[in-house]
Amino acid sequence: MNLGDALDDFSGGGGAPGVWPAGQPSTNPTWPGGQPSTNPTWPGGQPSTNPAWPGAPPAAGGGAWPGGQPAAGGGAWPGAPPAAGGGAWPGAPPAAGGGAWPGAPPAAGGGAWPGGQPAAGGGWPSPSPGPAIPAAPQQNVVVPYTQNLPHGVHDKLLITIAGVIKPKADKITVDLFADHDLAFHFNPRFNESGKKVIVRNTRINNKWGKEERDLQHFPFSEGKDFEMKIMCTNREFKVAVNNSHLLTYQHRITNLRSINRLNIYNDLRLSKVLLETMP
Repeated sequence: MNLGDALDDFSGGGGAPGVWPAGQPSTNPTWPGGQPSTNPTWPGGQPSTNPAWPGAPPAAGGGAWPGGQPAAGGGAWPGAPPAAGGGAWPGAPPAAGGGAWPGAPPAAGGGAWPGGQPAAGGGWPSPSPGPAIPAAPQQNVVVPYTQNLPHGVHDKLLITIAGVIKPKADKITVDLFADHDLAFHFNPRFNESGKKVIVRNTRINNKWGKEERDLQHFPFSEGKDFEMKIMCTNREFKVAVNNSHLLTYQHRITNLRSINRLNIYNDLRLSKVLLETMP
């Protein structure tokens, strides 16, 4: 066999040279199962930039991330701490400047805190000293003193009068009027013919009744403090001075509602006049 025949046999015979079945492929063939072209659609593999990715960390600036840690500045995160400046966090401390935190101390300057100690200046409903008591109006206790009683006197009305007897006092007077009549005249006298007496009386239609003067003890002292209490009952006035019972005076004007004015005058200075109903 000459050289030409041998070459023909090697090439598969008769065909054109260079055709190579199942041999070397042409440039850039279609290659199933092999290396993909640039940026293919790739299910189950690495996603393209910024995809939606449930169950794993999103790219920077991504959306809400249920069940995992969000990127900085992400959305609401129930059950775990949000990133700085994040949303409300129920059941745990909010970020600085966050919202109300029920059941635990708020951040400085935060909202109301029921059941615990508030931030400075906050309301504290428990424990509480109760409702605020309005201040009593200033009394005019200048002598002579007048107090109108628009509803009269009544059972268990207590009148408290406190002050000081002036030095070298001659007398002091407490009167309870019923319009122009005088229901109870109480008149301690420090020097009546060298004696100290307390005169009690009633005046009706400009006529004085019988004086009551009998008394074992004179409780007032010149230049000394005193506190006098007059208790009204349905039958009488009861008088105590310096926490000690002094006398009783039965009503001569029995329509108690008609007793509508209190007057205090003569040689004393007043510090308090108080009317209250006892239980």
